[in-house]
Amino acid sequence: MKPNDESGKLPTSERPFRVLVISGSDRRQYNCPGVDSKSRALMLRMAGRLPQGWEIDYEDLGNVYARARIQSCNACASTAMALCCWPCNCYEKGDDKEPDLLWDLDLYARLDLADAWAIIGPHNWYGPTSNLKLMFDRLVCMNGGNPQEALVDHKNAEKAMALERTPAWAELSVNHLEGRTAAFFNYGDEGANEMDPTGRPRKLRHKAWFDPEEEPFTNPGDARNAYAPLVWQCRYSGIEVPDDLWTYCTSGKGRPYSDNQSEHMIAEAEFMRAFDAWTDRFAAFVGAKGKVEPGRWRAYGYEPPGHRWADVKLAWRDVRMRVGRAPAGSSPRLQDELGLNQDVVLSRQKSEGERLRE
Repeated sequence: MKPNDESGKLPTSERPFRVLVISGSDRRQYNCPGVDSKSRALMLRMAGRLPQGWEIDYEDLGNVYARARIQSCNACASTAMALCCWPCNCYEKGDDKEPDLLWDLDLYARLDLADAWAIIGPHNWYGPTSNLKLMFDRLVCMNGGNPQEALVDHKNAEKAMALERTPAWAELSVNHLEGRTAAFFNYGDEGANEMDPTGRPRKLRHKAWFDPEEEPFTNPGDARNAYAPLVWQCRYSGIEVPDDLWTYCTSGKGRPYSDNQSEHMIAEAEFMRAFDAWTDRFAAFVGAKGKVEPGRWRAYGYEPPGHRWADVKLAWRDVRMRVGRAPAGSSPRLQDELGLNQDVVLSRQKSEGERLRE
């Protein structure tokens, strides 16, 4: 059945089971590629194959012209985990200056509402797609993020560093989405028609620089490891990823890219059987596991607090840093005094390349 977000208000025992299926390809027909991705076709196929008594939510992360993109993680956790808030408060829904697709699509809430996630995506240069990597980077907050941004005045680095050192932090820093299941189906073309008989790219002039014996994921069964960083991030965060639900399959090997579209993929019987079998294993596993109780601090129903006064104080801190007067005892002040980062600059938008050429 279609997802009904109001079900999230019901006790777990009374609401329907819910899954979220994500197409992770960057490609959409409403942008430069002009053609939709194979992962979109697989997402829709899976949604139609899952038990229709479940709430089946799905989303395509592909890039649509003039639509917001997933903003990158600002690495707040590397300053202090308490500065990384749950759900992410680096960006906001409907922000004109830094529009963010994760917030505009309510994906934090939808990930929270789902009992299980199914992630489908291609290999892009021996790894996951840019958009999947962006999404999972922004999900660092599900692993111990601060659920009470007021304790750090929205984004005050000094207060966050202090909070992280207190006994109270252990109760706040939990895995907010722990207990769910994630499944990954990733696919690739093993170089399509670009490889020569030796396993090297045909157009490569410096053949000695590319040793096929050293190429990643060449051993049978290793190709799925292109998505290992996402799998292990889930496991690190208390999201169960059974080995049997982490699958790779090849599509389009030896063919030019133009002959490896969704209409060609569905004619590959072995590939489609593998995908359907993965879908069925997913349905059987999560159906038997059952519904997951929500965490204490939910993304669903979250209303970001106002932070105008906090923004004023942060703006003043920013001015002080740009003139070399960062707060006493702060990391920016200590780094400046030690000559580590050389980042006292009136125009923060100016690049290092521009400054070098002044």
